[in-house]
Amino acid sequence: MILVTSMKTRASSLPRAGILGLAAIHLAGCLAPMALDQAVLAYDEAATDIVDKQILLNIARAARHQPIHFTSLSSIAATYNFTFNAGATPALTGNSGGLMMPVLGGSVAENPTVSIVPVEGEAFTKRMLAPLQETKLTLLLRQGVDVDMALRLMAQEFRMFHEGEEIAYANKPSDRAGYSFFRRLVLHLSSIQDRNRLYVEPLFFNQSWTLPAAAMTPEGFATLEKDYGIQFDPKTNSYILSRKVTGRLVITNYDPDNLPEAERIRLNRDAEIADQPDEIAVDIRKDYPGGEFPIHGTFRLRSFQSILGFIGSSIAEEPEYDVAPDPRTPPVEENPVPTVDIVETASRPSAAELAVEFDGSYYSLRPESGHQWNLEAFRLLYQLYQMTVTDLPIFGTPSITIAK
Repeated sequence: MILVTSMKTRASSLPRAGILGLAAIHLAGCLAPMALDQAVLAYDEAATDIVDKQILLNIARAARHQPIHFTSLSSIAATYNFTFNAGATPALTGNSGGLMMPVLGGSVAENPTVSIVPVEGEAFTKRMLAPLQETKLTLLLRQGVDVDMALRLMAQEFRMFHEGEEIAYANKPSDRAGYSFFRRLVLHLSSIQDRNRLYVEPLFFNQSWTLPAAAMTPEGFATLEKDYGIQFDPKTNSYILSRKVTGRLVITNYDPDNLPEAERIRLNRDAEIADQPDEIAVDIRKDYPGGEFPIHGTFRLRSFQSILGFIGSSIAEEPEYDVAPDPRTPPVEENPVPTVDIVETASRPSAAELAVEFDGSYYSLRPESGHQWNLEAFRLLYQLYQMTVTDLPIFGTPSITIAK
């Protein structure tokens, strides 16, 4: 009996110690990932919120004709100290008062260091002032962004020839005739997009050159045949070099690849008249979806700073107004008056999810019910900002480091 009792005591005491150790290890393993997950998500949310508020703040600055300025989080370094303790104590009440109960504990201490860098300098300023390029617009349109929303934000004007004279229709409320035509035009493009018949594609065609046979050397022939198709024309005693080239991007209501090659070359020549990366050609033709409102011209894009100025002036100085669709445009789901609806109030609106204070007033996104145009337009603005500041060098820039 004594031997049996002794064996039971050892059998019960050894697992208890092992259980305490395993529990402490398990607790350590749980706290570390939990702290890391929470920290990453919290910092990500904070970083995004900071950019959103800076964009809104700079719209407020533009509305007051103040210079814009951005600050970036260049790095976040967080150190975590994990403390664990494990022990045992007698049970306090009942018949189990002689038993030992495990006591486990742990704590996590966070010590983040955040580096704040002013986004400034010649490179950043040039990118803020330089007009957005057509490649940015096409990238967004291919991701399904509403063409109406994108062009109302990004386009400065639409240019076309009428009776031999070039006419500009400004995306500016003070130009009532130009602004009204611009709004109807981009809304019509949106109706074509709703039917999945809007194409944003480059023009592909074969380009050829003639080279006299006497000018062709064996070495030159070997070099050229790597990149060109070469044919000999005995009538002219010359070589004809040809190569498939990629032309300008064009917004159309048809597949450009279905056009005859001569037509693609002519269309590319028209698109290259300005030969500017901030312009994108449009060719909406009859006999295709949306062709009841034919359009042929080019959109000229704004800079990001001009976009902020356009939104800022629309708050009070130069507000946008309602423009009805063209009679030839089928019904569309959304045609809001403001491109981005920013509200200026004396106090912070209770329903505002995003608001900033500037010069004694609060600026916020107007809450929406039903359609989500305003939130989507501001999200597009966020994406355009990221496209503007990407790959900017920050080395040598003065920074502020805050350790908690």
